[in-house]
Amino acid sequence: IYKVPLLLKAQNVAEIIANQLRMYLPKGMPNISPWEALCKRLDSLDKTVSIALVGKYTSGADAYLSVERALQHAAMAVSRKLNIIWVIAEHLQDDAAAADKATAFKQLEQADGILVPGGFGDRGVVGKINACKYAREKKKPFLGVCLGMQVAVIEVAQNILKWKDADSQEFNKDSKNPVIIFMPEGSKTHMGGTMRLGTRRTILKDENCTTAKLYAGSFIDERHRHRYEVNPAKIKELEKAGLKFVGMDETGQRMEIVELADASHPFFVAAQFHPELKSRVMVPSPLFYGLLRAAAGQSIADEPDHPQSPRKKRRSVAQA
Repeated sequence: IYKVPLLLKAQNVAEIIANQLRMYLPKGMPNISPWEALCKRLDSLDKTVSIALVGKYTSGADAYLSVERALQHAAMAVSRKLNIIWVIAEHLQDDAAAADKATAFKQLEQADGILVPGGFGDRGVVGKINACKYAREKKKPFLGVCLGMQVAVIEVAQNILKWKDADSQEFNKDSKNPVIIFMPEGSKTHMGGTMRLGTRRTILKDENCTTAKLYAGSFIDERHRHRYEVNPAKIKELEKAGLKFVGMDETGQRMEIVELADASHPFFVAAQFHPELKSRVMVPSPLFYGLLRAAAGQSIADEPDHPQSPRKKRRSVAQA
């Protein structure tokens, strides 16, 4: 599909349309040389990177279509073919059938990186928590998105802080250690329009954190879609346990991005927002790009010398 613009150019479609509509193009026909370079590079890819996507809607890939596309954009940016390993979250749970459980953990082992996407409801949540634990302990590159961030926090609370009842109020309203809570400003009685939606700003408090290096800036504007968030009353204890909350909203109260303080881990980042929603072919999502670079064994400090570099693109936009 990426070669369609090249086929249209070869048939002079742009010129035909411009002439028929009598369009005045002061700069001439569009320059698609960066796209041509991209297609040429895609034809020469000979290495593959495998990402385990741990979800509960895996029977229909369309449920994670935007995540799948963001992974594809990032894989192209790191010069790799993408192989998605679809892992059923429920098969990672303690009560899963032995054969299913063995297969699911084998899939995590075979993957170069692990991604836990968003979702609603408690089905498969324990499996997602176990995937986070596996990624943390086995030092597998990991990216959590929305619910993926929340279960990463729950995992640390349960297994490092030993708060066995640590949970989200979405799943257990009676938990004595609710590390994930319903947004304070949200209505608990009104059923419609209760989500925190749209583009919101995240302020990065550590310029040396992994996220700041990927975004090459001190703030982020990304799209949100959630009702629950990390409990600010638990932050100090969670950070003592090895988490770093490097991104917050403009009030400084809402946690937006968490990283693992363990410097020996190649990549462990989770975000409350949905970075996949702004990913584009020529400007891949920085967080997905970071995951894929780590999964491919590449340093995030290295700039690729091609027009798909997300940081080069973002710098040029900021300078303009």
